[in-house]
Amino acid sequence: MGKVKVVHYLNQFFAGIGGEEKADTLPHIAESQPPISQQLQKLIEEDAEIAGVVVCGDSYFNENLEEAKTKVLEMIKSFNPDILIAGPAFNAGRYGMACGTVVKMVQDELGIKAFSAMYEENPGVDVFKKEVYIIPTADSAAGMRKALPAVAKFATKLAKGEEILSPQEDGYFARGVRVNAFVDERGSMRAVNMLVKKLKGEEFETEYPMPVFDRVAPNPAVKDITKAKIALVTSGGIVPKHNPDHIESSSASKYGRYDISSFDKLSEADHETAHGGYDPTYANNEPDRVLPVDVLRDLEKEGKIGELFKYFYTTVGNGTSVANSKQFAQEFSKELLENKVDAVILTSTWGTCTRCGATMVKEIERAGIPVAHMCTVVPISLTVGANRIIPTIAIPHPLGNPALDAAEEKQLRRKLVEKALKALETEVEDQTVFED
Repeated sequence: MGKVKVVHYLNQFFAGIGGEEKADTLPHIAESQPPISQQLQKLIEEDAEIAGVVVCGDSYFNENLEEAKTKVLEMIKSFNPDILIAGPAFNAGRYGMACGTVVKMVQDELGIKAFSAMYEENPGVDVFKKEVYIIPTADSAAGMRKALPAVAKFATKLAKGEEILSPQEDGYFARGVRVNAFVDERGSMRAVNMLVKKLKGEEFETEYPMPVFDRVAPNPAVKDITKAKIALVTSGGIVPKHNPDHIESSSASKYGRYDISSFDKLSEADHETAHGGYDPTYANNEPDRVLPVDVLRDLEKEGKIGELFKYFYTTVGNGTSVANSKQFAQEFSKELLENKVDAVILTSTWGTCTRCGATMVKEIERAGIPVAHMCTVVPISLTVGANRIIPTIAIPHPLGNPALDAAEEKQLRRKLVEKALKALETEVEDQTVFED
């Protein structure tokens, strides 16, 4: 029997094309194997060969999902592969979402074996782990030396047609699949032994871990938005010029609170983004594309809202842990309550930024304040658990479109913000995406 054929799916960075400035790279087949594919080939060469490498930019894939899926699937199909490997994506949120989408698509539509690899806090894990195999990795490419051998080991097992065993034995994220197994000791005795260990304070491992459902019920709608005090929060990293509190561009350990009472709009002269991971040009040139102060100030003057709260809260969602995201929102939600804020609009940009934003949304909601999440990567917001979700334009400029002239762009932003206000006025019982 010959070697099995593998197709490797990569984003623009690992394909060696470029970073965020090339995130709009169109789907294509690489002319030669990038270094990461070459390294993987060496690890699997006895049992498999990489027949082709399919590449797509992270922004292009997530912002043109259906078109990207169609093109990528056709390219993968052209190799007639036996296995697809996507990634590793580490903690790159958009890349993780793309990898999970491609793996699931290939499994469902081509019926071939496929898997990915990423960090446990990558939003792609939460979205796809029940449906696809995902190998755990470190949070950054610094863990590549350990990630690739783990990927190669799993690929080799698939290539040989061996049975996939438990997550503990074969090293993938648990999928929630239960299987029958024969053991020497009867269940009642195992249960008693576990109970005894628990009573003694000793370590034990349950045979049936219960899922944790961290959902927050939506708060009642705002009764009269024309009298409501609205606060702005963002995980998109908008800060005063020169980032006075030095919020990190990735894996933020802090958030900021900044006064906007004297601003009718934000500009590149007074504000910028501290966010790493995506092209900051659009946000730096027009910060209102991420934090819509201009539109809300207009609505305030027109009496369409009661008041824009004098402070906004901001952090960088890029790679920021769930624990830190929760802590930030728990802290500033107390201030929002003390200042009698009636509702919050929270904006997010890309993958892990959306995860951070949606996590903060839940904590604001948990504090008793209705909140609308404006984001581009809606599936992540849904998976994390936001209740009122408004889809936006694009990752680097969620509330704007640089291709439009200034007046048209502001009108576009106003329509999106008005949709968020409508969401805050609408009673919902479950998660709701407010489309057109």
